[in-house]
Amino acid sequence: MSMHILPRRHLLAGGAALAATPAFAQPRWPSRPVRMIAASAPGGPSDVCARVLAERLSTIWGQSVVVENRSGAGGNIGADLVAKAAPDGLTLLMAASSIIAAPFLVPNLSYDPMRDLAPVAEVVDYPMVVLVHPSVPVRTLQELVALARAHPGEVTYSSAGVGNTSHLAPALFAHIAGVEMTHVPFGGAAPSQTAILAGQVKSSFNNPGNSVPSIRAGQLRALAVTGTERWRDLPEVPTVAEQGFPGFTAISWMGLLAPAGTPEPILAQLERDTLAALRDTDVSARLRGAGFEMRDRGRAEFRRVMEADTALWGGFIRQANIRQD
Repeated sequence: MSMHILPRRHLLAGGAALAATPAFAQPRWPSRPVRMIAASAPGGPSDVCARVLAERLSTIWGQSVVVENRSGAGGNIGADLVAKAAPDGLTLLMAASSIIAAPFLVPNLSYDPMRDLAPVAEVVDYPMVVLVHPSVPVRTLQELVALARAHPGEVTYSSAGVGNTSHLAPALFAHIAGVEMTHVPFGGAAPSQTAILAGQVKSSFNNPGNSVPSIRAGQLRALAVTGTERWRDLPEVPTVAEQGFPGFTAISWMGLLAPAGTPEPILAQLERDTLAALRDTDVSARLRGAGFEMRDRGRAEFRRVMEADTALWGGFIRQANIRQD
C-alpha cells in the first residue's frame, strides 16, 4: 500500500461562504444554557479552546455556555456523550482530531464521528514539533533517523495516548523513514511532556506552543516541525519536508461539533455565531497566545478536513495494525 502523503491542507479548497439563514421563529434558540463538552482534562488543548470560545458565545447568545470536562479513552467518552445527546443544539463537543482515528482503533466503538456528529466549525489547528532530550546526540531529523536505524527500537517517543496525533504522527514518520521507534503512551499531553523533560523517553512530537519555553531554556532540543511551513515562534527550526521527507505533514485540530440530526437552522446559527466569535480580536489573541493557529473554517470546510484525516489516519492504522487496548 502506497504511503505517499500529500499535505493535508492542499485537499481543502478556499473559504466556504457562511449560510444565510433567517432569524429563528419562536421559541428563541438557545432558550436554555448550553453544555460544551471538552473531551480532555482541565488545561488540555480542547479544554482551553472550549473555555475561550464558550465565554464569547455566552455573550453572543445571552445564555450561559457551561464547559464540562469529560476526558478519557482518547476523547471517546466525551464524543460518545455528545453523539448520543438530544439533537437540539444544547449539547456541543469541542473535540480534538484524535476522534477521527477512534473507529479504526477501537473494535465495536459505540459511535462513529463521521456519522453521529455534525461539524459546526474548525476552531484552531497546530503542527507538532519533533523534540529530543538534550542527552540524545542528534541535532537534525536525519541524525535522529540514523540513530534509530543504528539502534532499532531504542529510540523511544512519548505520546498523549494511543491513537492521539502525538502517537500516530511519529509512527507514520518512522514508517516513511524505514526505522523502528518505540512508542511509550501516557495519559495526556502533560505527562507526555514531563516524560521527555525528565529523560524517560528520547523523543516526542508535541504542541509547539507548549514546548517553546522548554526549548528556549535548553531543556529540550527541537529538530523539526510537522506543518507545511515553519512555526511562527521557532523560525530557525525547519519543517520535516525541508529535511528530506517531502509531502509529510501532521496537523492537529480542535473543532466544534453537534449531535447528528441537529436541525439545519440551529446548525446554521451555531456556525455563524461560532465563526463570529472566532473572529473577535480578543478571542483570536487568546487562542494564538495559547499556541494555536486560528482557522475559523465553517461546516463544509471542516467536514473536508475530517474526511481527509479519515483517509490518511484510517489507512495508516489499518496498515500498521494499531489497536487501542
